[in-house]
Amino acid sequence: MGTELNRRWESGTHAHSVSDPFGQGPLPWLRSPDQYLAGTEGDVPWYVSVDAPGQRPLAGGVRGKPPVGTPLSANDEEQQIKGFASAGVVRPGGSVDLRVTVNPPREFTVDVYRIGHYAGDGAHHMTSSPLIAGMAQPAPMVAGRTVSCHHWWHTWRLQIPPHWRPGAYVAVLTTADMLHRSHIPFTVRDFEDQTRAAELLLVVPDVTWQAYNLFPEDGRSGASLYHAWDGGLLVGETEAAVTVSFDRPHATAGLPLHVGHAYDFIRWAERYGYDLSYATATDLHAGLVDASRHKALVFPGHDEYWSEPMRRAVEGARDGGTSLVFLSANTMYWRVELSPGPSGEPNRMLNCRKRQKVRSDNPAAGAPGAASALWRDAGEPEQHLLGLQYSGRVATPVPLVARHTAHWFWAGTGLHEGDGLPGLVAGEADRYYPKVALPGNTERVLLAHSPYQDPAGRTRYQETSLYRAPSGAYVFASGTFAWSPALNRPGLTDERIQRATANLLDRLCKNG
Repeated sequence: MGTELNRRWESGTHAHSVSDPFGQGPLPWLRSPDQYLAGTEGDVPWYVSVDAPGQRPLAGGVRGKPPVGTPLSANDEEQQIKGFASAGVVRPGGSVDLRVTVNPPREFTVDVYRIGHYAGDGAHHMTSSPLIAGMAQPAPMVAGRTVSCHHWWHTWRLQIPPHWRPGAYVAVLTTADMLHRSHIPFTVRDFEDQTRAAELLLVVPDVTWQAYNLFPEDGRSGASLYHAWDGGLLVGETEAAVTVSFDRPHATAGLPLHVGHAYDFIRWAERYGYDLSYATATDLHAGLVDASRHKALVFPGHDEYWSEPMRRAVEGARDGGTSLVFLSANTMYWRVELSPGPSGEPNRMLNCRKRQKVRSDNPAAGAPGAASALWRDAGEPEQHLLGLQYSGRVATPVPLVARHTAHWFWAGTGLHEGDGLPGLVAGEADRYYPKVALPGNTERVLLAHSPYQDPAGRTRYQETSLYRAPSGAYVFASGTFAWSPALNRPGLTDERIQRATANLLDRLCKNG
């Protein structure tokens, strides 16, 4: 993204979230009259797929049209209503504090949804707040390129009833005049529940979400690890932030870029009854995840930024017999550090210098002597864990070409050697690098080998990997952005990917 792209709506965050079908994903509370399909019996919301088996609305489940005056998404220039969740692990029986700014000050409400299948609805409404008096919070603090709202006042405390299930939740903020709306994602965990341990632990990539967060997307002060606003110009990576804060809203609609990847997997997995617990990448970093309690750790979406404690925890999980499932591409690419926020809360600052020069005592400095913040430059290529690693961007979606289709992974899909699954190589892609060492394994197979064109027009190859570690743990890496959307995204669902993923998870859950 060059400096000539200097208008808010042309920035990387907003443009990508609009144009990338693998980004936000269907959100059932975002409805307007033009998002309904005509010519159907009753009106079918846009997030319900009418062409994927099992995704059709239940008989008699006709939904009415949305009310007149559907709120617009708040923007980061005026910040009509924006917010974020304070630090802390959210548990059933606990609470989560929301910090919200409303400009101009007026009352607002909070509706809380839990992401899941819910007979095709995609989410379930859990509770609504009373009218809350909104206030205009102080302007975000800016130090260099780092933007933080840690000084905002606490606005509302959401008590989490003990009977609420762990999961991915979204607080939907709506001004009382129904003019503007924004969102706050948060995760409810169950680490302290020693009475049961779910077979699968889903790890939400909150660290990567913050790396992409350009809040405030206002043309003046917003910065991410990719871009920064400077005098009305959007500058690129060499001038972007090296430290970003978790204590701020997400840009534009308040939802992270690529959040849809996680939501797609959750909806599909809960529909078919997979036993899930939930954690965040920050929890993994903080040592809160006991991988030995689970059959597998599932990384459902774009998970690009990893600290050393995250990597060591996952390597230890694999070596201890817990399987790993990576359902996206470009995983564990950048090496990062997490540090305390200005108020002392741990792990509220994300530090990564990428290719910039910083002082050696800066938390973003990374591994001593490394040319950049890439794990590869620190001497630990991601292939050592994943079995493959990031290759590049995909210019236009192309088929994923199945290989070794006699393998149990592809059983029941009907695929033959060399068959293509349309559009399944998209966004970014991974491949096996022959000159990079492989992890120790007792068996290994490449399940796809797919040609694609990169943005420069060069032919490259995507691959999908599965290997078994000496501990008996399996490690699967899809090598493409499009895998999770193929599980449950309207218009992108592929039954063969659904079946293959079920083959994998069933083996992990039933056979260990």
